[in-house]
Amino acid sequence: MRPFFVLLLFCGIAVAQSSSPLAGKPWDFGVWAGGGVSVAGGTQDTQVINAGARIGKVLTGEHLGGFLRGQFEWSADLMPLYYVVQPVKSAYGAAFNPLNLKWNFTSGSRVVPYLETGGGVLFTSTDVPLGTSSTNFLTHAALGLHFFQKQNRAITFTTRYEHISNAGLSVPNPGVNTVQFTVGVNWFK
Repeated sequence: MRPFFVLLLFCGIAVAQSSSPLAGKPWDFGVWAGGGVSVAGGTQDTQVINAGARIGKVLTGEHLGGFLRGQFEWSADLMPLYYVVQPVKSAYGAAFNPLNLKWNFTSGSRVVPYLETGGGVLFTSTDVPLGTSSTNFLTHAALGLHFFQKQNRAITFTTRYEHISNAGLSVPNPGVNTVQFTVGVNWFK
């Protein structure tokens, strides 16, 4: 009878270790694509299409309890495609977000929601918005879901509110506010 309880104990430990997809503080490698439209509070009639790659690192073990239980992650995005559709002249560009701060809610084993905030810089072929600057800054807040298909691979869906602004590099500085939707694949190793 005693070996049976020892076996149950080891099975319970194994299940506990495998239930958290971000156990072991893995690296996060991902690719994604998406787009969105402008919303109130800035230049109107503007759409964006972008695609990028992500590298990140889960920095902490699990903290807090219940549905707030989670892990903190840093990541950076490189966006070699950032296309801004404007009423008169559209702009091709590239962006780099070196600072994304993310909280992964890890109470689930197959679905991991997250909140993220971050920012970076956008360089475009023409002014965004027109008559302002071809160098802009990006700030965003995002809500996403990782759907784990395997222990280390997830399909990721994100909704992001992003502000594009030249931060006073030129006048005027009306900015562009967008709501964007992205889909991607992330590998946690």
